[in-house]
Amino acid sequence: MPKINKYVDIDTVEREAKKDLIDRHSPFIHCAATAKAGEPFEVTVKMGNEYTHPDDFDHYIESVTLYNGDVQLAKASYVPGTLGNIKAHNTTTFTIIPTGKKLNLVAHGYCTKHGIWEGTPVEVAVAE
Repeated sequence: MPKINKYVDIDTVEREAKKDLIDRHSPFIHCAATAKAGEPFEVTVKMGNEYTHPDDFDHYIESVTLYNGDVQLAKASYVPGTLGNIKAHNTTTFTIIPTGKKLNLVAHGYCTKHGIWEGTPVEVAVAE
């Protein structure tokens, strides 16, 4: 099993380089707080909040994966140059169909140089 790096609040980190490393590799989930069962629901995952990630041949975000707990819901894969070979926020929007009473959304981003990063989980209430 590969090591999974987890997001920590960068306000608690002193060194700017460490803040940059943590933030630009962490996937942040953006979505509504409630969803309707059986209806399309959009979840956007943005890599980095304050800092952007490179899009170089040997250092880029290769994939973004969305989970509901341990169950993989969706995955998007990228090739170098997708973002135009500049530092930018890789932003991916997934459309899922919620079931059950709630979603426990977790996102992973895979950097070709720094491995797998997990963002802060987001809970979504699902109404019938």
